[in-house]
Amino acid sequence: MRVVVVGSGIAGTAAGYELARAGVDVVLVDSLVPGRATSAGAGIICPWSSRVDDEDWYRLAVAGAEHYQELLAALAADEETEFGYRRVGSLRLVDEAESTKSLQRVAERAAKSPMAGEVELVSARRARELFPPLAHDGPAIHVPGTARLDGRSVRDAMRRAAVRRGARIIEGTAAIVADGAVRGVRVDDVFVGADAVIAAAGAWSPQLLEPIGVRVRIAPQRGQIMHLRLPGVETDNWPVVLPQSQHYILAFGDSRIVVGATREDDVGFDHRVTVGGMAEVLGEALSVAPGLAAATHVETRIGFRPVGPDVRPLLGAVPQVAGLVVVNGLGASGLTVGPYVGAVAARLARQVDPGIDLAPYDPLR
Repeated sequence: MRVVVVGSGIAGTAAGYELARAGVDVVLVDSLVPGRATSAGAGIICPWSSRVDDEDWYRLAVAGAEHYQELLAALAADEETEFGYRRVGSLRLVDEAESTKSLQRVAERAAKSPMAGEVELVSARRARELFPPLAHDGPAIHVPGTARLDGRSVRDAMRRAAVRRGARIIEGTAAIVADGAVRGVRVDDVFVGADAVIAAAGAWSPQLLEPIGVRVRIAPQRGQIMHLRLPGVETDNWPVVLPQSQHYILAFGDSRIVVGATREDDVGFDHRVTVGGMAEVLGEALSVAPGLAAATHVETRIGFRPVGPDVRPLLGAVPQVAGLVVVNGLGASGLTVGPYVGAVAARLARQVDPGIDLAPYDPLR
């Protein structure tokens, strides 16, 4: 059996890796377009304190967080161990007035997921001890099981492991060839036959699927995310900070701090760092962590999140085109759910039990 995966972001690469582990002949197609979401994503794994109320999204997000333990073990067996994954905990900043209600919500969720750890409400002083640049004067919900990771590094580790297991990578622009069933893909001038195709092209999926009569409601959302450095400061064990806005702050081991991110709709694929975007990101970060004012600006990354009609991913087989599987619409939770939904897509391509009820994630909804 041969499966072609179009798109080599976190979900597509995970699908390719799972297929390679299963002994399938797999081809990964990478278009190398700028702005792929995985290359810019922050890598915060903490569904338990999310404010999203959609239970179907939450179920998938928890499964995604817990799937990392299986993925880490598989990659370790394939001699891939360095990609920035670390459980550092998180601080969800809350007001005193809402702290009891918020804590109860997070604690109830965490109690059903052992990976989350024992949730507790910590004082502003304790929060500053854990993350020194903070100036928050209220309590914070501490979730010790929160992890952070480098999305690029995880993707590249899976890619290398897949190649060692026989996967092939082709660079170029893919077009799916189908006549009621997939026949393969054409990458520039080269045809690659396939028994199944996984469409994991992120925000570019409409251009991939519409020529074969498949419409997915996906649009690009630009995210600008800034990388800072605090020279000489040991930041590796600092927790993720989740303010009351949709922004975030997380730290890595090379004195690097990541702050973000904008959520810009209706800008198409305009791959630019904008003054307004930088002002928003820095303004939000410094409002809760003024101690970052002395940091050095290292770079600003841009990614186009694939946003669907709601917060739930688009995941499943396409009935009118036999052999076609769609995995898309991960939005801002791409690095949380990407490896898991990629593994589910791989199972679908192999026509084995996906292990989950996919009705809420209908890719054509």
